[in-house]
Amino acid sequence: MFYIIDYVVFFGMLLISVIIGVYFGFCGKTQTKDDYLLGGKSMSVIPIALSLIAGHVSGITLLALPSDVYLYGANYLWISVALLFVGFLTCYVYLPVIAKLQSASVFDYLDRRFNRKIRMLASFLFALQLILYNPVVAYIPAIAFSQASGISAYLITPIVCIVCTFYTTIGGFKAVVWTDALQFTAMIGAIVAIFSLGVQSVGGFANMFTKASEGQRFDFDFSLDPTIREGFFPILLGGTVLWLYNVALQPPSVQKYISVSSLSNARRASVILIIGLVILKVSNVLIGTTMYVRYEKCDPLSTGEVTRTDQILPYFVMDVAKHLPGLPGLFIAGIFSAGLSTLSTMFNTLSATIYNDFVVEFSSANVSERRTNYTLKLIVIVSGTVCTILTFFIDKMGGLFHFVNASQGLIAGLFVGLFSLGMIYPIANAKGALCGVVTSFLAVGTIVVMNQWYKLRGVISSFPKPVSIQACYGAVNFTLPRDTALESQPFILFRLSHWYNAFLSVIVVTIVGLFVSWITKEDKVHTSPDLLSPIARIFLKQASHNRETANVHEMTNQK
Repeated sequence: MFYIIDYVVFFGMLLISVIIGVYFGFCGKTQTKDDYLLGGKSMSVIPIALSLIAGHVSGITLLALPSDVYLYGANYLWISVALLFVGFLTCYVYLPVIAKLQSASVFDYLDRRFNRKIRMLASFLFALQLILYNPVVAYIPAIAFSQASGISAYLITPIVCIVCTFYTTIGGFKAVVWTDALQFTAMIGAIVAIFSLGVQSVGGFANMFTKASEGQRFDFDFSLDPTIREGFFPILLGGTVLWLYNVALQPPSVQKYISVSSLSNARRASVILIIGLVILKVSNVLIGTTMYVRYEKCDPLSTGEVTRTDQILPYFVMDVAKHLPGLPGLFIAGIFSAGLSTLSTMFNTLSATIYNDFVVEFSSANVSERRTNYTLKLIVIVSGTVCTILTFFIDKMGGLFHFVNASQGLIAGLFVGLFSLGMIYPIANAKGALCGVVTSFLAVGTIVVMNQWYKLRGVISSFPKPVSIQACYGAVNFTLPRDTALESQPFILFRLSHWYNAFLSVIVVTIVGLFVSWITKEDKVHTSPDLLSPIARIFLKQASHNRETANVHEMTNQK
């Protein structure tokens, strides 16, 4: 049940977001293109780091991750190990190149390293994915609000989209960053409050870990079977690629790295981001574990108390916080804060991508800063309007949006493979890059489509850990049946864990890209060292030294 104080907390968060947007729109002197997209490239590390964390933790994550742990166990903890690798690779392989770009669009790198066609293709794929993904980001938190308050998700979603579009349009990059910082605070407050109450409700940490272990939630899977849903190897390999894209190469992240004054500051922001993500991921896994212990003998999904997995966490919050008015409102504010921070970041980045990679192509060279600013704001308004409209079709187009979510790994792998091809391999050329991307998109895309097709038909199923309804209706245990009929199993590639989509995509782009680049290589083609990572520069320098040494020896022998 929602009390007045809950509505005050929730709508208060929205109001403060609007005020921040108005402040930076009318008092922050957001006049130039760099001001609007990059905060004048003079942002401080801490707000950028908090904005990075908030932008990478959507409402989908906060709702889905604890529920996933509740059903399938805590294997997701291994993402913390993957994130450590991501942090190292980001700071020492990718950021040194990105920091020299000084461009609001990371796709500018592809233009300089390969050609404009590669840039346009990558920009188009990113923009299309974002346009289809944003409505999901906006709609999922509204489901939690609807369950807690009884207000229709179709009523609250447009309100939130309009608020987000308004403060992003008016305030630009600085408004996005500072509202992210505010929303990060709301997220942390919600997570701490929920976890504290949850642990208290199950009798403390010791009892929580004991019961979770007995319920197989800490049975970690180190199997080499590539078809297992989650385990150490799929999460480590796939998670590293997926989060390498999110942290190092995703346009919103790059936009924020460029907004600080130096490479060292960008690295500091990246390190804080990794630490924050690890803490948030572990916290959400522990919340999911607490949820299991709370309902270990009365599973709300089995009893029909909730009908969807993304409703388990709101149900849990309303259960443990029903005696504390204001806390459900804080929880909903936290969920929406995560959604808003992601959404505003995506709107701002989408405007930068569409303007820099498409609009500039068809506009005159001498465009005033005022006109540029108006164009960027118009793109944000159109993006917000499209997002709002599409939220009304999510239920009717569930298959499409589900595919968009499933294809996240594919897209991440494409971009990591493409940028790695350019930054790490001097031999790579535009023909190789194009062939690698197209081949990977078709090959891994086929795997994703077939996997989703078989899942919709019920041929491929994920089997949750055991749950019970013993305390609800008597001594009855409830466990989902397992179908082990091998003859009905599809081809193994179509049964791969979704974590491998990103990893496979990188492998295909790299192998095909290098092979085609090698057979189509041209003599005397020079790649600027600024477009190569420090690792590639070291090998390139060593190769050049070896050639010079060989030439000296050859000349000496001739004499």
